[in-house]
Amino acid sequence: MQGEDDLRGLAKIMAFMRAVSIIIVMMHLYWFCYGFFDERQWTIDIATKILHNFNRTAALFSNPFYTKIFAVVLLGLSCLGTKGVKNEKITWNKINLTLVTGFLLFFLNDWLLKVDIHLAAYLYFFSTGLGYVLLMQAGVWMSRILKNNLMNDVFNSENESFQQETKLLHNEYSVNLPTKFYYQGNWHHGWINVVNPFRATIVLGTPGSGKSYAVVNNYIRQHIEKGFSMYIYDFKFDDLSTIAYNHLLNHSNAYTIKPKFYIINFDNPRKSHRCNPLNPDFMTDISDAYEAAYTIMLNLNRSWIQKQGDFFVESPIILLAAIIWFLKIYDNGKYCTFPHAIELLNKKYEDVFTILTSYSELENYLSPFMDAWQGGAQDQLQGQIASAKIPLSRMISPQLYWVMTGDDFSLDINNPKEPKILCVGNNPDRQNIYSAALGLYNSRIVKLINKKGQLKSSIIIDELPTIYFRGLDNLIATARSNKVSVCLGFQDFSQLTRDYGDKESKVIQNTVGNIFSGQVVGETAKALSDRFGKVLQKRQSISINRNDTSTSISTQLDSLIPASKISTLTQGFFVGAVSDNFDERIEQKIFHSEIVVDAAKLAAEEKHYQKIPEIRSFADEEGNDCMRDEIEKNYKSIKSEILKIITHEMERISKDPDLQHLINKDV
Repeated sequence: MQGEDDLRGLAKIMAFMRAVSIIIVMMHLYWFCYGFFDERQWTIDIATKILHNFNRTAALFSNPFYTKIFAVVLLGLSCLGTKGVKNEKITWNKINLTLVTGFLLFFLNDWLLKVDIHLAAYLYFFSTGLGYVLLMQAGVWMSRILKNNLMNDVFNSENESFQQETKLLHNEYSVNLPTKFYYQGNWHHGWINVVNPFRATIVLGTPGSGKSYAVVNNYIRQHIEKGFSMYIYDFKFDDLSTIAYNHLLNHSNAYTIKPKFYIINFDNPRKSHRCNPLNPDFMTDISDAYEAAYTIMLNLNRSWIQKQGDFFVESPIILLAAIIWFLKIYDNGKYCTFPHAIELLNKKYEDVFTILTSYSELENYLSPFMDAWQGGAQDQLQGQIASAKIPLSRMISPQLYWVMTGDDFSLDINNPKEPKILCVGNNPDRQNIYSAALGLYNSRIVKLINKKGQLKSSIIIDELPTIYFRGLDNLIATARSNKVSVCLGFQDFSQLTRDYGDKESKVIQNTVGNIFSGQVVGETAKALSDRFGKVLQKRQSISINRNDTSTSISTQLDSLIPASKISTLTQGFFVGAVSDNFDERIEQKIFHSEIVVDAAKLAAEEKHYQKIPEIRSFADEEGNDCMRDEIEKNYKSIKSEILKIITHEMERISKDPDLQHLINKDV
């Protein structure tokens, strides 16, 4: 009750001040336009005497500006205490326009007093009165404007901005990316510090979001600068390979022993080294052959990833594994290559089974096929064999045979005595064919590098779903202690789930310690938002009625980076989180920022890039190009070697009394 009385008293004071202000304006007009009133006999003697006394004692009318400023001050004070119904339609632009117009009309019309009073009085009255009304209206609007306008931040950017890491944390393994981030109304410079890349990294983003340009390329450059051996899967050969090649040329002094640069490229044998991923020296057990067969067949048949364990999935894998292991033990592994395995598989199955079952260590592996053979289930047997033959037949290519039958280097890329940087190139147009062969290289590399006592190494896989990387989840989980950094680039979690299966996809997602994400949508955006967690955010609400406006402020937990923000990220902007170390704590691991790339510097650097040189010329003594002849010769040689193996083995079996029953088997 007391408060209401105080408000009513204040309102009366404001009304009185406004009335005094209006009276002063009227006195101003009467004094400075006295001639106009006197001519019409509208003067009042007592009023004239009072004004003369005011002017004599206070000099109030000695200058037109004095009375005007006094009137405006009183008007302003009266408006300051006025309570009005708040209105969202009142804007500062509207107030400023009214205020400026009123000021010009009210204060800058004194020149009219120097003109013939008969002509200018009416104009002076009008301009002064209108100016005063506009000033009063602007003052009233100021008291009614919605000061806490919720529409100023419709996307809640202020609440969802947060302080990020501004210090550079650098060590011998780290990847450091400069950033710009928005916080408290300003842009700040910061750093994303991947101080422990051995806990693996995922880089997500829709096509064109900048994941390769801003993140993957930086991993390649900075790890070469720090002396890492490296394996790069270059889906769009030779984008990443060119960066690695030139950066190695400029930073080879980072290595104690300069690494050699190797390339696997099925499209152009002139720019490809040769390497046998089934090198018998690195296959110590039949399980190695099974792993190789598994990788090949699942790359050729992606739908099988979801059907692992099914009879018609396991049967062709086991058959191919038996053939690989046979080539490993035959003649000390002289013919143990992937092309030889393809050719042997495509020979008559009567000869193949006869030869394979003559080895006791393969007998159990082949029991599903032998049961079908001996039981006369020809349809089943043909189906089992066709499941292996048909997909592998797509890989019969003289160029692929050429690359996969040589031994220019071994796949132990982090060997301290022979460090390597290996780039394997795919081709989007021939992805289904090349992925199986490249997947075989991947699986062998995983086996060889995840060992103690090796060099620090970095595995860069861009566009991961285009290839089935057998054992990737295990590599991420166990390779940290062996200093193996894994960086995986792909577009979306659903893409990974489609090509790797739900279980393996979840393992990869949940075991990775560092994550970068450009624009992603749907379930991926929601999953990332949940991963970044919630923070306490301020919520404000305003209630407006005809008498008053009330404001309430509350707090509640809400997403730090909501899915909607992740779905609309600008190119070059990333959200994510990094992991830290015991001795390198990072208080703010989460980031939402633009990764700063010095485009001018990169462009200048790329102008001096050298093309990856040709590795082989395929020129004869006379300088003629004989690449096609040499590759075709290698292709025919593999076929003839398989025929010799079959002939030799069948002769051996026919001469061994203990094995002759295999030849006499009723097919």
